[in-house]
Amino acid sequence: MTYLDHLADLIRSCLPPNARPPADSDGLFRIYAVLLRAKGEQVSDEDVHDAWSAWMQTVDSTHVALVPFQDLPVETRAADIPYAEAIRAAARQARGM
Repeated sequence: MTYLDHLADLIRSCLPPNARPPADSDGLFRIYAVLLRAKGEQVSDEDVHDAWSAWMQTVDSTHVALVPFQDLPVETRAADIPYAEAIRAAARQARGM
């Protein structure tokens, strides 16, 4: 287990109980860990969508949400919020470690 895996686990632990990460999403959470290291509490919903898009291209390159964040319906954009909030919360916790 690497430092990125530890951060990925921390991000997962900061998700609200109703969040439902995709199956087999370890790679996605490693990308989120990179966002945590690069942007910390400054991470945006758009950053999270871009990370998800990079990951989703390896899973399903025809997914309907593989478009720029601003082109998504508001309801679809909202799906990124809990992940951005979890990354920000994890960044605060990691800073205190």
